[in-house]
Amino acid sequence: MPTVALTDRFCASAKTLKSTPRTDYFDETVPGLALRVTEHGHRSWCFHFRAPGDGKRARATIGTYPATSLAAARGKAIEARQHVEAGQDPRRVLAGQGAAGMTLAGLVDAYLADPEKAALRSRDEIARRLRKNVVPIIGGVKATELRRRHARTVTDPILRRGSKVEATRVFEDLRAVVRWSVENEYLEANPLDGMSKPAESTSSNRVLTDDEIRTLWNGLPKAMARSVDCQRIIKLCLVTAQRVGEVAGMTRAELDLKAREWRLPGDRTKNAHAHVVPLSDLAIAIIKEAIADARESAWIFPCGKDSLSPVAVARTILRAHETSEERPQGRFSIPAWSAHDLRRSALDGMAKLGVLPHVIAHVANHRTVTKAGVTFTNYVQYAYENEKRKALDLWAGRLEAIITNADHVKVVPFGAA
Repeated sequence: MPTVALTDRFCASAKTLKSTPRTDYFDETVPGLALRVTEHGHRSWCFHFRAPGDGKRARATIGTYPATSLAAARGKAIEARQHVEAGQDPRRVLAGQGAAGMTLAGLVDAYLADPEKAALRSRDEIARRLRKNVVPIIGGVKATELRRRHARTVTDPILRRGSKVEATRVFEDLRAVVRWSVENEYLEANPLDGMSKPAESTSSNRVLTDDEIRTLWNGLPKAMARSVDCQRIIKLCLVTAQRVGEVAGMTRAELDLKAREWRLPGDRTKNAHAHVVPLSDLAIAIIKEAIADARESAWIFPCGKDSLSPVAVARTILRAHETSEERPQGRFSIPAWSAHDLRRSALDGMAKLGVLPHVIAHVANHRTVTKAGVTFTNYVQYAYENEKRKALDLWAGRLEAIITNADHVKVVPFGAA
């Protein structure tokens, strides 16, 4: 990492070196002091040293820029160096000093400013929940005085609104902040340890009926008039039986329309295993419409410089489910459903058409089934690509019949295809 003569002007304009997510600029004046700059523009002060206990290289965060000026950072670095020379770990000393008067709002800011958190795609949504639901209510509580009752003070009003999922997510966000504070020695112990979630998630078994699928599909343009991309993502979840995060993050590089395939890399799947999804005519038609609207973007469903977040899709669906006297079942005019229910409905529909269980598992990329036992793990390496294509084409044909209410259309059982 470069060593430079740090100045306020340099600190204000410093950027990461090319092709690196973050860069440490070491100060020529005070040994060990570094300005850490991330690709997202966050700047923080670090002091690098060898830990007195084991002699290993270590780093202590001593503030953020510009909240902590260059002069103040140099002063803290000199103080940290003195602690090292006295045989003390500056991380513990500085954490104790910082936590003594730090409020929960301060902890939230420190957590969100962490370079690793800043790189999360869900960081903006986490920040929104914390600053909407946590900081206004218990932000003034001193970090060292945080108790379980404070967490309940935050989640109880959300539960009273009937938003169980939101309450659970806010609790998980708060718990993540506290755990991070313990790991980074702002707090000595986690007061939320052992505390249950305010609304434990329950596994849904919802499968949409044919009538519900028809109503949903044909009602999407009106129910989600402001987001054509969300409409297409919902349709593709139902057509391909893939997860909403995988669909929303689809890229041009993953698609081979000539081969009629969507090739998902392992870093984009839940189980970290690459997955090939054969594309039916219906799926290709939806994707081509999206590509035309995406223009030059590498993403099929672009949102700024990134892809549309699955969290944003879920939030849009939740808003459309909101009820009123005029719309007792929301804008979709059917009982509430989630994006994952679409995947379940598609896989269930294939089963009803006679698709064999192990083929359905390959379509879903469920390795707990496709690689269960010694035989399928060590011997059978066949990926069932032809069977997957037949299953998805068969389901697409059935889906088109449902959408158009053409129940008279002949459906050929999978075994006879």
